[in-house]
Amino acid sequence: MPATGINHQSQPSEKAIGFSEILSRPAPEDLVYAKTQFKIIKKYILDFQASLDPEHDVGILLTSFGQSILMEVTEIGYENPVLMIFRGYVNGRMSTLIQHVNQLNFLLTSVSKAPSQPKRAIGFTANWAEQ
Repeated sequence: MPATGINHQSQPSEKAIGFSEILSRPAPEDLVYAKTQFKIIKKYILDFQASLDPEHDVGILLTSFGQSILMEVTEIGYENPVLMIFRGYVNGRMSTLIQHVNQLNFLLTSVSKAPSQPKRAIGFTANWAEQ
């Protein structure tokens, strides 16, 4: 016997939306995960860089490889919906880190530089997939 209050014979209403229609709609701005994370990370990095003295610049200590890896970041971007891309130098070698937004786990730290050198400009590149 069916439970009281549940209509097991219900038909879809005329206003029902098909699954393909839902998928074809753009995601609301606040649900585009990588873009939201990109904006937050950009703010923190620029604020951190501005707080450093002339002898230091921004480094990112990556902590998700079973060891700590220092990256001197030159560019940060994203690809929606969930990928963040970090480019920079690890041990003097150009490197690219592609990471899912659920795995973001790093420490902003300072790295020494000559006071006469300008602070490294970090490029913040919007959605690379759209370029």
